[in-house]
This record gives sequence, C-alpha cells and structure tokens, in this order.
Amino acid sequence: MSKTINLQPHLSEKTYGLSAKRVYVFTIDKDVNKHSVARAVEAQFDVKVTAVNVTNLDGKAKRTISVTGKRSVNATGKRNDIKKAYVTLAEGFSLPFFAAVEEAQEQETATQEKIEKAAAKQAAKPAKRGLLGKKAEA
Repeated sequence: MSKTINLQPHLSEKTYGLSAKRVYVFTIDKDVNKHSVARAVEAQFDVKVTAVNVTNLDGKAKRTISVTGKRSVNATGKRNDIKKAYVTLAEGFSLPFFAAVEEAQEQETATQEKIEKAAAKQAAKPAKRGLLGKKAEA
C-alpha cells in the first residue's frame, strides 16, 4: 500500500498558540490513521513525533438563499467535513510554519525600541537648551 499522504498545515491563531507547546495541526484525508500520519510527518520534516491525536469535524449546516425571478427560495447546504491531526513533536524539534510570523514580531519590536530611543533623545535635547538659555540671560 504505497500511497502518499496529503498533509496540509492548519494555520490559525489557536494553532500558533499550540506551536509553542510543540503541537502542530494538519488537515488530512478521511481515510488516514494516526500511525500513517506520524510516519508521514517524520519522513517529510525529519522530526521525531511523540503523539498524534485525530479528530473528525462535521461540516456546518448552512442555509443558502437564491434569488430567482419571483421570490427568494431557501435551500439547505452543508460545508465539507474535515479531519484534523494534532501532532506532538519531541523536545528540541519544531516545524517552520510560523517562523515568518515570529521574525516579523521580532523586527517590529526592534523598530519600536529604536523609535522610543530616538524620541527620548529628542525630548532630552530641548530641555538642555532651555536650561542653557536661562543661564545665559541671568
């Protein structure tokens, strides 16, 4: 049985928080089990997997309204069902899904520190000039 497993990372704020605990979330096919997900993640990313939890999520029922020539007609619909795998990695391993987000946060913090430092320096200069001007007049 040689089939490839489609691992789609599920990127959201909640999964970003879980990544700090070395838990990563993937959307997988419905016929894939925990063991094959663990083997696929280890082979694809060269990491060590300690645990895999799988959950099936039913699609949400939705009502769609289509407007025809006379009146609106109600029709029922449904979003697709999905299956998610929560993969826990061993200590010292991580995946680079949120690396760009972390780099952007570090860059923003560094920029903010530079702005605050320049503002403090600029605020200190007029205060000194004011004191020197008063001493020169006296």
